[in-house]
Amino acid sequence: MLEVLKNGNKTVGLKQSMKAVEALKAKQVFIAKDADERVVGRIKELCIENNIPIVYVDTMKQLGKACNIDVGAAVACLL
Repeated sequence: MLEVLKNGNKTVGLKQSMKAVEALKAKQVFIAKDADERVVGRIKELCIENNIPIVYVDTMKQLGKACNIDVGAAVACLL
């Protein structure tokens, strides 16, 4: 499932992912289970409101690695 983030058209990080969700450009949103709820709460709400599927990833480190970055990521989305 995370393979699509390696070379697919994506955004990484909360701000960029929020913009994509608000513009209804996101096809799927990936959220790390260990991300702070205060950080990811709003994007979860927007995804539910706009029927954008959410995929939960175990850790921020795993999500960052799937996105080809050297740090953890709380949120990423597939465009």
